[in-house]
Amino acid sequence: MRKLEDLVDTYLHKGLRNKLVDTLKEKGITDIQVLEAIHSIPRHYFLDSAFDKIAYEDRAFPIASEQTISQPYTVAYQTQLLQIKKGEKVLEIGTGSMYQTTVLAALGAKVYTIERQKQLFEQTPTYLYKNQYPNIEFFFGDGFEGLPLLAPFDKILITAAAPKIPEKLWEQLKVSGKMVIPLDESETAQRMLRLTKKKDGTVKREAFDAFSFVPMLEGKTQK
Repeated sequence: MRKLEDLVDTYLHKGLRNKLVDTLKEKGITDIQVLEAIHSIPRHYFLDSAFDKIAYEDRAFPIASEQTISQPYTVAYQTQLLQIKKGEKVLEIGTGSMYQTTVLAALGAKVYTIERQKQLFEQTPTYLYKNQYPNIEFFFGDGFEGLPLLAPFDKILITAAAPKIPEKLWEQLKVSGKMVIPLDESETAQRMLRLTKKKDGTVKREAFDAFSFVPMLEGKTQK
C-alpha cells in the first residue's frame, strides 16, 4: 500500500479527474453527489505508481490477488443505483482496492466492508484515508455470510459477479432497503440488478445494464 505522504495530487491529476467526470456524465451518470465524490478522490492513490499517468482512464486495472479496481463508470453506476443517504449503514461485499469503499464513505454512509482475499485485507490497516473517513470498518471474511451481528443494513453493494442472490445477505437487509448486485446471466456478463425488500419480505426487482466482474466466491483465502 502506498503512503499518503509519498503521494502528490497534481494539477494534471485534477484535470484528468475533471475529464473523467465529464466522461461519466456523457455515459449517463446524473447523481451530482456521486460525481462530486469521484471528482474529490484521487484514484491514482489506489493504484501502483506505474499507473499514475493512466489512472483516470475509464477502465479497470489489475491489483493484488488477481483482482481489479473497477472501471470508474462501474463504480459510479452501482453507487448511483444505491441512492445513498447520509448516515445510512452500507454493507460492501468486496473491499478490493478500497476505492469504491472510499466513494461510499465520501457520500456520508457508515460503511462495513468485507474482503475475502487475505493479501488485500492486510493492506487495510494502512488505508490512506483512515483519519478522514472514520466511518469505515474493515472485515476479513466470507461475503456470502455478511455481518449478521451488525445487521440490518440500509443498503448492500456487491462488487463481484454473484451466481445467485445470497440468501444470508438478503436476510440482513432492512425492510425498504436496497441491494445492488451484478448477477450472472452468462459466462462473460452479469445483469446489474437493484433489489428492494418490500414490507412483506418479497422483492422488487429492477434490471439494468450488463457488466463484467470477477466472480464472487465463497470462503476466504489464507494467502
